[in-house]
Amino acid sequence: MYIKQVIIEGFKSYKEQVATEDFSPKVNCVVGANGSGKSNFFHAIRFVISDLFHNLRNEDRHAFLHEGAGHQVLSAFVEIVFDNSDNRIPVDKEEVRLRRTIGTKKDEYFLDGKHITKTEVMNLLESAGFSRSNPYYVVQQGKIASLTLMKDSERLDLLKEIGGTRVYEERRRESLKIMQETGNKRNQIIQVVQYLDERLRELDEEKAELKKYQQLDKQRKSLEYAIYDKEVNDARRELAEVDEERNAISEELIRKYNTSVEEEEEVKKLDKLYKDITREVQGLSREKEAIEKQRTKAIKRHTEVELDVTDLEERIMASSRSKDEAGKQLEVLRREIQQSTAELNKIKPLYEEQVKKEDDITKRIMYKEKQLSLLYQKQGRATQFRSKAARDEWLQRDIDKYDKVLSSNEKQENLLKDEIAKLERDLAAQTEHVKVREAEIANLEGRISGYRMGFNQHKAKRDELHDKRKSLWGTESELNAEIERLKAEVVKAEKALDHATPGDIRRGISCIRRICRDYNISGVYGSIIELLECDENLFTAVEVTAGNSLFHVVVENDEISTQVIRHLNAEKGGRVTFIPLNRVKAPHVSYPKSSDVIPLLKKLKYSSNYDQAFGQVFARTVICRDLDVATRVARTDGLDCITVEGDQVSKKGGMTGGFYDKRRSKLKFMNIIRQNATAITAKENELQNVRSELQIIDREINEIISEQQRDDAVLAHERSELEQLKQDVANANKHIMNISKALEKKLKLLANVQTQIDQVKANIAMKRDEMGTELVDHLTEDERESLSLLNPEIAELKEELVACRANRVETETRKAELETNLSTNLVRRKQELEAVKQSPETDMLNGEAEAKRQELQDAKKAVEEVKRQLKRVLESIEDRNKELKKINKKKSELKARLEEYEKTRQNEDKRAEQLISRKNILLAKQEEYSKKIRELGPLSSDAFEMHKRKSIKELYKMLHKCNEQLKQFSHVNKKALDQYANFTDQREELQKRQQELDAGDEKIKELVSVLDQRKDESIERTFKGVAKHFRDVFSELVQGGHGFLIMMKKKDGDPADNDYDDDGPRVDAEGRVEKYIGVKVKVSFTGQGETQSMKQLSGGQKTVVALALIFAIQRCDPAPFYLFDEIDAALDPQYRTAVGNMVRRLADMASTQFITTTFRPELVKVADKIYGVTHKNRVSHVNVVTMDEALDFIEHDQTHNAE
Repeated sequence: MYIKQVIIEGFKSYKEQVATEDFSPKVNCVVGANGSGKSNFFHAIRFVISDLFHNLRNEDRHAFLHEGAGHQVLSAFVEIVFDNSDNRIPVDKEEVRLRRTIGTKKDEYFLDGKHITKTEVMNLLESAGFSRSNPYYVVQQGKIASLTLMKDSERLDLLKEIGGTRVYEERRRESLKIMQETGNKRNQIIQVVQYLDERLRELDEEKAELKKYQQLDKQRKSLEYAIYDKEVNDARRELAEVDEERNAISEELIRKYNTSVEEEEEVKKLDKLYKDITREVQGLSREKEAIEKQRTKAIKRHTEVELDVTDLEERIMASSRSKDEAGKQLEVLRREIQQSTAELNKIKPLYEEQVKKEDDITKRIMYKEKQLSLLYQKQGRATQFRSKAARDEWLQRDIDKYDKVLSSNEKQENLLKDEIAKLERDLAAQTEHVKVREAEIANLEGRISGYRMGFNQHKAKRDELHDKRKSLWGTESELNAEIERLKAEVVKAEKALDHATPGDIRRGISCIRRICRDYNISGVYGSIIELLECDENLFTAVEVTAGNSLFHVVVENDEISTQVIRHLNAEKGGRVTFIPLNRVKAPHVSYPKSSDVIPLLKKLKYSSNYDQAFGQVFARTVICRDLDVATRVARTDGLDCITVEGDQVSKKGGMTGGFYDKRRSKLKFMNIIRQNATAITAKENELQNVRSELQIIDREINEIISEQQRDDAVLAHERSELEQLKQDVANANKHIMNISKALEKKLKLLANVQTQIDQVKANIAMKRDEMGTELVDHLTEDERESLSLLNPEIAELKEELVACRANRVETETRKAELETNLSTNLVRRKQELEAVKQSPETDMLNGEAEAKRQELQDAKKAVEEVKRQLKRVLESIEDRNKELKKINKKKSELKARLEEYEKTRQNEDKRAEQLISRKNILLAKQEEYSKKIRELGPLSSDAFEMHKRKSIKELYKMLHKCNEQLKQFSHVNKKALDQYANFTDQREELQKRQQELDAGDEKIKELVSVLDQRKDESIERTFKGVAKHFRDVFSELVQGGHGFLIMMKKKDGDPADNDYDDDGPRVDAEGRVEKYIGVKVKVSFTGQGETQSMKQLSGGQKTVVALALIFAIQRCDPAPFYLFDEIDAALDPQYRTAVGNMVRRLADMASTQFITTTFRPELVKVADKIYGVTHKNRVSHVNVVTMDEALDFIEHDQTHNAE
């Protein structure tokens, strides 16, 4: 074992954490300048392993903390890592860490991170070889100097401390203290014995008179006994009467209590029933409010629908009237149109004829004017043209112009013909389009009517489903309320069961449920009480029989129970007893065949899988008719018996019974929990079915609504399409009219163009006819005749044209009026009236009215249904209120009886209290006279029967006479005999005790002698070892020298030569003169001449002697390692070399570790590892240095000091 590493933080000058490199297991040397922290490093190790720094005050602890610039250090620690490969420290580790942490308010030790006490640390170090009696494995500065100044007596004390004589001295002091106490006790005993001897002589003279007194006293006691005995018997007789009366009162109270308990239970049931009915009334009231709201809503809806129906009927009537009126107007209009059309048909041919006639007259006028113009032109050509050729040329130019005009007119004619043909095709197409659209309109109107019928069907089905859903909602609400009520009762019963169950068992069972759920453990079937069912009248018997076994948990096998118990222990979850089915065996029991005896097991209901578990608990118990039968069966058949009331007789003879409060029955609570749980499951299943049905209905309603929405969308689309088609037909008709007008215009243009063509052709023909003729300046006879006729004809034709045009204009005006009236007024009005007559609004209104009537009928049914429900709810509320009145009346009667019972009970209690007071008086009387009998003390055998037949009065007379006689002996010491016997016994006891004390005193003297002898032997043994090693060490340190130790005894005192003469002979604390008075040192550094004592040596020589003594002590009691703090400071170089060689030799031969601090090169040279301590900014650091660096530092330090 050796120190492997030291870790320091916050200790003195070591502010930051310093962890040294691993120490060598042999020689380690620490060097550093003064004030660098070398000694603090040394103190840090002592701080952990030494007991010098224990019981520190606050200011002492504060002194160990680093003080310097920066933040304040509040705590420090020093940790030493020991190599424990030799297991010298009794810890099964090769490396042990011992840490001491200190702060202003704490001082703690830690071993491998675990907290330990100071005492444990010291014991651990002692077991590792660090002796408290030999602290010289640590040699600090000043220790050697103190050894050099020691007197001989102090050196002897040092040897005593090393030899462990402190134990002998402590035991000797304890023994002497006991001797002193024993002597004091012996003196006290002697004084008491002397007093007793004097008192016995006085009592011997009083015995004669005392005997006469005793005879009379015996007679008095006999009489008093007889009186007291009679008084006690009288008190017992009266007590029996009181007990009998009290029993009668108790039985009556029990009977009335049972009656009151039953009535209280009935009151509780009535309260529960009252609460349930009140809850039902509240629910019915809420239902009534809801129904009233529904009624208001239904009536409102009914009124609204009724108003809608009325409005629709009025609209239908208005529509019917409108259609009738439109029909009448349409007939009138048709006649008017027919008349206008007929008149127009008559005017049109006339107009066409007039137009044709006007055109013919116009053509004729134009033709004749043209002829007239040609004749005039021809007549003037001779003057116009010089030659025929010039004329023909001019004519040809006119012909060319007319040809161009003709060509243009012909093109225009062809174009107009094409346009007319196109308009005729468009007219035919539009007419066909109108026919198609009208067919589509009829088809759409039929489909819309079908959708309306489908809508009414969907609505009826949806209303039916809504009614069904409302009914199911009511059922769901009732089921939820019932489930909540049952759950509340289950919670109440569970709380009551928890209160009746022991706490640790309750926690255990609860924890088991959670464990099985969390860890998915199967095979845990539950507790006995959960698996058991029986008749209610057997609850008491079953609970008393099973006791806490009711809460034993049945499991499939012991592996499951072990697994669960492991989890219970881990979670600290209470305690539970398990019944593994694979381990328990039900006992085979033969039951007596009697009608008064029934095996309890046969009255229990449970699964056959649990036969073994239930047999284990209940198989040995039978139910008996009464206690007499139970006592007989228990005695004869060796079975445990129980009555229905819970009175129990054990097969071993013990009887248990008394009142059992059935209101706190655990099985009752479990039965409530089980029944309500079953009811909850059934109700939840029913609720689930209702909810499933509701979901189905919701889906159906949603499907119907979706279908209705789809139909509505299609209906809206088709209505929109219908309107679009109607608008399309109207637009097409307008287009037809426009085409007809355009066609008429085009036909007129075509006629005009054709007329122009004919005129141009006629002009061209005339021009061509004139060409080639001779150029003459006069007309022919025919031409002159034609010229004379043309002007009158033209004038006549113009007059005819004017007249014809006036007629045509008049006819055209009338025709335009008729056409305008027909197209813009009569036909449009006809279309409007036909639209009104053929309008589907009436059908739609009829459909809507039919739907509204159906809705009105449904609303009426809803109102009637709501009224019926309201009537039912009101009747239910009235019935419930009647029941509540009955319950209140019955509760009042029961409470009156309970109050009467309470008054009776109070009276009986008062009577019972009076009896108890009477009983207490009698008991006190009985106890008083019994005590007096006991105080009489022992009596003769004839005293009990001597006065038994005498009366109390006679006995009192005899007692009075006896007391008068006893008065004559009033001066006699009544206790003389007792005192004589008592004093004699005390004297003998004290004399015996004195002999024991004398023997003990001798034993203690022998022990003191032995302790003195052993102490001297220990001193001599230690001295011989130290003296031998001192001689060896001194000869090693001082070549050629020798030294030895001399034990100074009392007879060897030489005042002239010793250094202890100032003290005189040594006397210990008990006044004993010691055998040894000191240890003298005699040395010779040359080996020649006389030896010298310590006073005769120089300072360096004294240091050598002190070191030799320290090494000698260490060799007597070796430690695993040694700490030397500058032990070579005062040595000469030759001795420093010797010390270094000795340290090196001890480290190599004994495998001992040395940690030394030095300013000298000799120890550095023998070191295996060297550490340098540096100091900067008041903070120390420790680092490994080489030997050369250490020697250079020492040399520099010595040179600096020399300067």
